[in-house]
Amino acid sequence: MPENRYRLLEVTDGKVPCLPGKNETIEHCRFCVHSRFFRVRGEYIKSPALAYCLLHRATKEVDLKSVDAVQCDDRDGEGYRSMMNIIG
Repeated sequence: MPENRYRLLEVTDGKVPCLPGKNETIEHCRFCVHSRFFRVRGEYIKSPALAYCLLHRATKEVDLKSVDAVQCDDRDGEGYRSMMNIIG
């Protein structure tokens, strides 16, 4: 996976710097259309948000307590957008 394709958001106290001055919980990230991978002990696991994506079809559960970073594809500064709006 190309390193510069995604923003790497480091987790601090269960939150990531989604936008300047706006932190989001990693619980939100797991349902965000922009989250792509969660880093757990050095391993990148596909985001649960991709479970409904026909192209990627993520099925592995992520231990959110062990996540230390999130790879995010939001390069335009949109911020958190729930996938529930798309599938619901």
